[in-house]
Amino acid sequence: MPVKYITAATLAVMFMSSVQSQTAKTKDTVKNLTPVIVTGYKTVNGVGHLMEIKDGIIYAGKKTEIIVTDSLDANKAINNTRQLLGRIPGLNIVETETGGFTANGIATRGLNPIQSIEMNTRQNGYNVSADVYGYNEAYYLPPMEAVSRIELVRGAAALQFGAQFGGLVNYVVKDAPAGKSFEFTTSQTLGSFGLFNSFNSIGGHYKKLSYYSFIQYRNLDGYRPNSQQWQLSGFGRLQYNATPRLNVGVEYSLLRNQVKMPGGLTDSLFNISSKISTRSRNWLKSPWNIIAAYANYNPHPNTTLSLKTTYLFSSRSLVWRNEDGGPAAADDIDPATNAFVPREVGNENMNSSTTEFRFSHNYKLGKNLSTIAGGARFAYAWFKRQGGGEGTTGSDFDLSINGDWGYNLDFTTTNLAPFVENIFRAGNKLTITPGLRFEYINSTAKGYKIVDTYKLSPDESRNRYFPLAGIGVEYKAAANTSLYGNISQAYRPIDYSQLEPFGVAAIIDPNLKDARGFNSDLGYRGIIKNYFNFDVSVFYLAYNNRIGEVVKTDAGGNDYAYRTNTGNSVHKGIESYTEFNLLKYIHPTSKYGLSIFNSFAYIDASYTSGEFKGNRVETANKIINRAGVNFCTRQFSSTFQVNYTGDAYGDASNLKASDNPVGGYIPAYTVLDFSATCKIDNYILKAGINNIAGASYFTRRTDEYPGPGIIPSIGRSFYIGFTAKF
Repeated sequence: MPVKYITAATLAVMFMSSVQSQTAKTKDTVKNLTPVIVTGYKTVNGVGHLMEIKDGIIYAGKKTEIIVTDSLDANKAINNTRQLLGRIPGLNIVETETGGFTANGIATRGLNPIQSIEMNTRQNGYNVSADVYGYNEAYYLPPMEAVSRIELVRGAAALQFGAQFGGLVNYVVKDAPAGKSFEFTTSQTLGSFGLFNSFNSIGGHYKKLSYYSFIQYRNLDGYRPNSQQWQLSGFGRLQYNATPRLNVGVEYSLLRNQVKMPGGLTDSLFNISSKISTRSRNWLKSPWNIIAAYANYNPHPNTTLSLKTTYLFSSRSLVWRNEDGGPAAADDIDPATNAFVPREVGNENMNSSTTEFRFSHNYKLGKNLSTIAGGARFAYAWFKRQGGGEGTTGSDFDLSINGDWGYNLDFTTTNLAPFVENIFRAGNKLTITPGLRFEYINSTAKGYKIVDTYKLSPDESRNRYFPLAGIGVEYKAAANTSLYGNISQAYRPIDYSQLEPFGVAAIIDPNLKDARGFNSDLGYRGIIKNYFNFDVSVFYLAYNNRIGEVVKTDAGGNDYAYRTNTGNSVHKGIESYTEFNLLKYIHPTSKYGLSIFNSFAYIDASYTSGEFKGNRVETANKIINRAGVNFCTRQFSSTFQVNYTGDAYGDASNLKASDNPVGGYIPAYTVLDFSATCKIDNYILKAGINNIAGASYFTRRTDEYPGPGIIPSIGRSFYIGFTAKF
């Protein structure tokens, strides 16, 4: 049943319809829908949601979102997260990818967005962070030109994917083009501040083999002085389709980069100009390698089996001016030595392996079809952290050190986690989905650390066992609308960076505790015909023993950052996405689309116990509102978007100003973006303006790289690009 135009909302209908076809009151058969081939542009660029069960994973009763990236007008050359993921209600974005770091961080519901540490970050269903629990920071993401869709599951994802409070974000790389033995795509983009991005991919099918591969190169001079960067990323997949029921494949992802870090700013410097740079000798590189192998087998129409195993071997190195004194300390030549002070060198090596087995099975329970889905994850990670080495007095990227490391530590994490969920259906409208997960974690630490004149040699091993439980309910109020609710426990163990931070001026509480809590949602979502798409919900998140930073004052009257369990917090609020296609409402068969969308969240995140009871949680914005207009025809599409993010605080003390770089106010800001796409046969022209009004703002205060201090976001920028497909 080929179709020429299809909306994201229609995709959601197809997802739900395919499930309904399986859950209809049949005797012993499963009805399969006729395949649908998408051959044109989407006339609504909205947010859909995942089907009840997909690829052996249960999503019934959970708050989910799915974004088809090719339907978006966005600056994909620099992974502009505002445009790509901005329609996710309540998504807080740390914009550091063009300001001295490798990837933007995201979070939901007032959680910490720095390097996406509260999220379970995946590519094609497997982890791409260094370690599932010990070091789950995201340094690598696939280029958005290679991504077909982005899937998000809120806190209820803890049962199927792991115990992170923020939930899951999964970047799904494009497949081999259907019906072609070979296809070549090239995309070239130029932009402000020396942006040059080249993306090239090939893919196709040969007999039972399918393949897809891309390579991307990006160079950027940077918005601020001393922020030059380049990166090379690549990906390859080879899949063997042995039978219609069995396929096996292997994937390899890589990242190579070199980033110059311009340093952080004090409030006074930022108020003078957001383009000031305080450092000219800070460098970072983070080569990333991930090998993945998988097998998918459907022994019966009602049964699926899958196995994924990955091996990650990566590293991160930096050389920077020792940050004693914070951003106010000048990095000048010492008149006494006629040279700069020696820099500090740090290095990390990361090796991890993760294997996940999953199964699902449909079975009759009374007159209804139920579904059980479960599996197990086994992960092992080894992590070496070296730092405090005295580097050179030069300015180039030189990682050589004089003498020994200030600390040289080895960490390991072993994780075993079986899990199971079951969809119980009561008729065709109601589903009840309870679930259980059990986590075992073993963490070890060995090596040495020099404190003052003492050499400390930790030799520690710690075991943790904890169960997670949850339940989701969904009621189909109509054919294409449903009410949903869920509650799931969550857990976040202490990670390496919290115990032994890398390039951080903060003092660490030696008695840190793991964080525990739960997530819950209650919402109503659906579509009305082909012109209105909505998902409105309320949420409640309890986060106990949260780890944060507070500003304290020493005996000499100097402020310093202290990382500790800051107390229990509660995050509650409203998340709403609505999209209305005016032209489709007036004329349902119109070949044109004019849609108005709004992504709104109100987040009340505050401490309920501890020293800071009543204070707002750090980095938690009360209001995040993004609204826009999209117009599209068969060949043309354009989107104008307004992004408003409310104010926040850098630490739990809620200080308006502090001598310490992490403490202080993060003002609200509004950013305007416009992008347009024109398609003519197999050629695409794209152009846009980001931050149209040239707003001066920042999203992060930090006591570590690429700071310390305020990390300004990029100002007004332009881009233009060309894509061809052969």
